[in-house]
Amino acid sequence: MADLDIRNLHVSAEDKQILKGLDLAVSRGEVHALMGPNGSGKSTLANAIMGHPSLEISQGEIEFLGEEITESDPEERSRAGLFMAFQYPVSIPGVTVAKYLRMAMNAHREARGEPEVKLKDFRKQVEAAMELANVPREFSSRYLNEGFSGGEKKRMELLQLALLRPKLAVLDETDSGLDIDALRVVADGVNRYAGPEMGVLIITHYQRILHLVEPDFVHVMFDGRIVKRGGPELVTLLEEKGYGWIREEVEAAA
Repeated sequence: MADLDIRNLHVSAEDKQILKGLDLAVSRGEVHALMGPNGSGKSTLANAIMGHPSLEISQGEIEFLGEEITESDPEERSRAGLFMAFQYPVSIPGVTVAKYLRMAMNAHREARGEPEVKLKDFRKQVEAAMELANVPREFSSRYLNEGFSGGEKKRMELLQLALLRPKLAVLDETDSGLDIDALRVVADGVNRYAGPEMGVLIITHYQRILHLVEPDFVHVMFDGRIVKRGGPELVTLLEEKGYGWIREEVEAAA
């Protein structure tokens, strides 16, 4: 069984059905790319995985590490080892990066039945994570994402990955609007952290990040379903032909 196992998922938002019987399986050690045109339901899937309260799941199941989490709240999912990098990370004035990271670390420790991390140990771990994520130390005293550039926000997310080491990271169009330098920051982080202990689901409608991060599996969404699956060769095909042929195949099969 896959670490993340989604079966026959039907999801609505504001009485509009968006996901219409979606199946997806992702495990640690794998890099998956989920592609598709705008409006196909990619971000809805990401939010459903993390338990966004505005979404209604009418059918289907989401299992993570053998436990059903379809009705679990976002905090429970995070503590279980799910992580999501947002397309547009929010800023939190008045909360420093260091304070936020310590709160997040302690929440995960509490879920494992461990005591709060000592300040001295926390500093050592943050400094090691900053070095790994190529983040300057003065980052820790800044307010979370306040005045951050797009590239700095992505470094902040990579810092969280390095520190929290989730079992599965969902990157929801995290490459959107980035220049090539910031894009390389994201790609380098994915290539560095993906491995036996962490799976990655990259959600994007661009191909450019997938030139820097080669996925093991590629899935194409259209109208709330995954309609095509393959390997890295599917990225090249989409780059050459766009999404029009996908639409034609789906309509011909209907």
